[in-house]
Amino acid sequence: MLTVVDHPLLKRALTTLRDRTTPYGAFRRTLADVSSILAYEALRTLPVEPVRVATPLEETEGDRLAREVVVVPVLRAGLGLVDGFVRYVPEARVGHLGMYRDEASHEPVDYYSNVPPQVADARVFVVDPMLATGGSASGALGHLKQRGATDLSFVCLVAAPEGVARLDAEHPDVDVVTAALDRELDADKFIRPGLGDAGDRIFGTA
Repeated sequence: MLTVVDHPLLKRALTTLRDRTTPYGAFRRTLADVSSILAYEALRTLPVEPVRVATPLEETEGDRLAREVVVVPVLRAGLGLVDGFVRYVPEARVGHLGMYRDEASHEPVDYYSNVPPQVADARVFVVDPMLATGGSASGALGHLKQRGATDLSFVCLVAAPEGVARLDAEHPDVDVVTAALDRELDADKFIRPGLGDAGDRIFGTA
């Protein structure tokens, strides 16, 4: 299922991120705000279980998370979305998947994997600012399923219809949460209107 988060503060922040004149420091700060809003929406589906707690006056029943949370950014740009999740779930485990896009085939190439073994029993969120062709996202989800993960969501800043369609075809069990569904991919497989290369703009390497 695709969820496009509708929030006025998110819309304002996304406009800042799209603006080519936004310096990388401001881009990074704004992305941190966006990641918090996206995480809040994505974490809505976390299961809880009852727990007894003692207030200063009496005992009462509350809730705690019923499963571990694992956040897996797709390197390197996915690192920009991690803080939003650990802000709400500081005990979340964080794995890392390194993938880059082959410039000729536009398909993902793996180069690094460090994933907590708990993914098999956890609620897993794969994060990457861009869902373009869907190749990296699909590859990351497939890799995690091979490691035993069964409860996965993909969270991104901007998605192209082509990438959404690919995940729907290859991973129909995975929910996608995004701030915007953009118009299309161009001939070079960049999202239009998009916001450029998120990794370069986060780390100031453009």
